[in-house]
Amino acid sequence: MLGIGDVRDLIAGLGIAADDHVYCGKLDDKKDKSIGVYHLNRGDNVQMAVGGIQNSSYAVKSISILIHWNKSVRETEKVSQELYDKLRNMKHVNINDTNILFTEMLVSAPIEADTDDKGIFEMVIELKFCYER
Repeated sequence: MLGIGDVRDLIAGLGIAADDHVYCGKLDDKKDKSIGVYHLNRGDNVQMAVGGIQNSSYAVKSISILIHWNKSVRETEKVSQELYDKLRNMKHVNINDTNILFTEMLVSAPIEADTDDKGIFEMVIELKFCYER
């Protein structure tokens, strides 16, 4: 199983943000240059192999990533695109004993989420991780 913590570890390992600035579930105190990893709660269709789950070779985890960077829209956009590109090109990566086969981007580019109450720019990336069961 691929858990939200596994995805957090994967993103922290990409070196875009400091390890202690990558969160899952909740972005506690919203430090500058932080990344939050969340479950994406969309009405995804459940896909089942013929013959049931025991015949499925892969599973899918839908994720939303919040890039909470700084007061520069240019820097925030640049870092968000760098993360997007790394995730989009990811294939056959192993994290915490789970083999990620590939990612499916749900948006064509990082989405601007405006600024928080302190004027820090934020962007969002939505994607699916397809991984071996």
